[in-house]
Amino acid sequence: MGKAGCESTLAENGQKGVELFSNSGPGWFDAILMDIRMPVMDGLEATRAIRALPRDDAKNVPIIAMTANAYDTDVQQSQDAGMNEHLAKPIAPQTLYETLARNIEKNQGQ
Repeated sequence: MGKAGCESTLAENGQKGVELFSNSGPGWFDAILMDIRMPVMDGLEATRAIRALPRDDAKNVPIIAMTANAYDTDVQQSQDAGMNEHLAKPIAPQTLYETLARNIEKNQGQ
């Protein structure tokens, strides 16, 4: 359990992130923090791959971009890929916690 009362799983690249999600049980992950600039498969590709998986939670799990890419076009690319939120670095911890809580609560209400 982390400082904020959350457990986390780390994937060193987008492909590993897709594999971790694919191999997890439905509903295992409450949210995904996705870096845009990752090796092997970037965050946009990884998000599209997760959203395309044939399981209900893949369509609904909150995916939040955490990136240095901060232009309007970057935000639009994140949304187009299927991300729920786009947070530009540096990210204040409280902003991250509030974004996670809001998105997880909204997803659980669906």
